[in-house]
Formats: sequence, C-alpha cells, structure tokens
Amino acid sequence: MLPVVWRETARRQLAEIVAFIAEDNPPAARRLKERIEAVVVPLAQYPYLYPRGRVAGTRELVAHPNYLIVYKVAAERVEIVAVLHARRQYP
Repeated sequence: MLPVVWRETARRQLAEIVAFIAEDNPPAARRLKERIEAVVVPLAQYPYLYPRGRVAGTRELVAHPNYLIVYKVAAERVEIVAVLHARRQYP
C-alpha cells in the first residue's frame, strides 16, 4: 500500500472550494470536503484505478460531478496534485 500525500496547492484548492460553498450552505460544504477526502483513500491500494489524465504522468478521479482530483503515482506514494471544478479549463 502506498501513502496518499496531498500537495499544499491541492489542500489550498480544496479549502477554497469548501469555503466558497460554505458561504451559502455550510452542511453541503462539509459533506463535499468529507467526500473528496474519502474518495482518495482507495488510491493507496489501487493507484491505477482511474484513467490517465490530460497532463502526462497524471491520473484523474471524478470525486463529484462538479469536482475532479488530479493525482500522480510515484514509486513510494500517491500524490494529490490538484482539486478542480469540472468546468474549469484544464490544463
């Protein structure tokens, strides 16, 4: 099993998304945060479960219909690179 490590930028992106949603609906923001944090847990055991990403060396997980998690698989860990809104132009 590989440890799942969040980059600081990904943590910041998640915090910004949660804060934005919390302005109107704190319970929904809390549920979304919990959901996003939970969906990455299986990556420790199944890092290649999700398809290759649009950027070379990445993979993409749809955590919610509106949110995408971009991650990389390294020899010793799974690294969460970004948490993005699905409508955001990426890369």
